[in-house]
Amino acid sequence: MATDLESIAAPDPAALAARRRRDGRRRRLLKHVVLIVFGFAMLYPLLWMVSSSFKPSDLIFRDASIIPSEFDFGNYTEGWNALARPFHHYLINSAIIVGFSVVGNLLSCAMAAYAFARLQFRGRRLFFAAMLGTIMLPIHVVIVPQYILFSELDWINTYYPLIVPKFLATDAFFIFLMVQFIRGLPRELDDAARIDGCGHFRIFWRIIMPLCLPALATTAIFTFISVWNDFYSQLIFVTDPDLYTVPVALRTFVDSQGESAWGPLFAMSLVALGPIFGFFLAGQRYLMRGIATTGIK
Repeated sequence: MATDLESIAAPDPAALAARRRRDGRRRRLLKHVVLIVFGFAMLYPLLWMVSSSFKPSDLIFRDASIIPSEFDFGNYTEGWNALARPFHHYLINSAIIVGFSVVGNLLSCAMAAYAFARLQFRGRRLFFAAMLGTIMLPIHVVIVPQYILFSELDWINTYYPLIVPKFLATDAFFIFLMVQFIRGLPRELDDAARIDGCGHFRIFWRIIMPLCLPALATTAIFTFISVWNDFYSQLIFVTDPDLYTVPVALRTFVDSQGESAWGPLFAMSLVALGPIFGFFLAGQRYLMRGIATTGIK
């Protein structure tokens, strides 16, 4: 009788395991459904822009479906040649500014970070705190004195206001990012290099820079995205149509007083996103490592 009661009370291990597997599958299915819904909600503006780039301009705001009812590939040819110069002219202008900005940020911010992380000098903590304080300054506070300074230097309508500051370590966020990474490197590497006769420059160039590859890649990607998408500074300092960059050129498609060319605008906006996606995908592996091993975490 006791044996029968025990067999009734004790659950079957195989049935319990099967029930756990079913519950696990249900939870994973529910999680994936929720993630897909949220992912679609975040991607909907991009999908709508892609769809609108293939629609006739008069159907863009009347047809809200993702799949166009009518395809118009003329938006790309019209948008490419709609402005004073072909659109690749503005892509080249942006590429020039972005290229110099990435190189400038990598060199200047890395050297400033090495100084804060490895060198001992009077007022180091005060200067580091002041540097971090500049992160809280909005661009609207400094844009007027910057404009006056660059105007006195006769740099308005040139790329110098957009490029030269990048070589002067003006992006405090990237300095902080690299400082956190360099502080995590063993100081014994510096001591071993000094025993071999290396000075600060050779330690920085031969030891620190190769080990900072994840932080450098993170800085390069963030700099590329921020400078490529920068509209405000480029609009203020560059007013010559021949020097327009991609964001400023895209703005000319929108006419506040007349008819706006929405179809070509969305088509060229999609073209402008191509370099960002390509650069991000090329450095995604280093970006993940940089985020995991620097102060961003």
